[in-house]
Amino acid sequence: MLAVIRFASLGSGSKGNALLVEAGHTRVLLDCGFGPREMTSRLQRLGVEPDSIDAILITHEHADHVGGAAACANRFGWTLHASHGTAGAARQLAAAAVRRFDSHAGFSIGDLEIHPYPVPHDAREPTQFVFSDGARQLGVLTDAGAITPHIVKMLAACAALVLECNHDAGLLARGRYPPQLKRRIAGEFGHLENQAAAGLLRTLGGERLQHVIAAHLSDENNTPALARAALADALGCAPDWIGVADQAEGFGWRALA
Repeated sequence: MLAVIRFASLGSGSKGNALLVEAGHTRVLLDCGFGPREMTSRLQRLGVEPDSIDAILITHEHADHVGGAAACANRFGWTLHASHGTAGAARQLAAAAVRRFDSHAGFSIGDLEIHPYPVPHDAREPTQFVFSDGARQLGVLTDAGAITPHIVKMLAACAALVLECNHDAGLLARGRYPPQLKRRIAGEFGHLENQAAAGLLRTLGGERLQHVIAAHLSDENNTPALARAALADALGCAPDWIGVADQAEGFGWRALA
């Protein structure tokens, strides 16, 4: 029997990120930007005990994605997985054992098939992931400055997407950030803006999609309404069909039928 894949966010944004993915008897976290106490509290909201988690996958070495990983892994006995570049660049991981993976090669953890893929971002060897239960696929794309042909290929068969909508280009341009930071965010190795994410959805098409979640929204340079509107326009759906992962609550369990 195929395992049913489901997923939930513990929080998404510049103050900390973690996505929980489950299939069968396997649970993994994608990123761990919260320390053990905060992580325990956020897991309890989802009805999950820390000792039921098998592993953490790290996308890249920025603190909002890796800040709590070593402490949580050591406290709860979780295995840590990161690309060779991320493992070497993340000083926060020095206190924990890290299993290094090839960013172009898939592997399995229990009932989950895991397919990392490289993305353009200002980190050593940043990766994003596609998760599968053997029949359905969940694609995650956050912290990428541009859409590449390889990204499109990796996400083409996904039935659910957690997709970065970091900023609205107009809000960022008019905002209070210094010019250098604005260039970094909007650059090819920065973060996806709403219309870039919408363009990816238009390329992929929406026929097979059961869930689309806008993630990693900037508190200052975006709003849930703007992100929803952009993605809904790309798919021709109602804005309230688009989910949003926020910093405080993330989002609750979603399952692939």
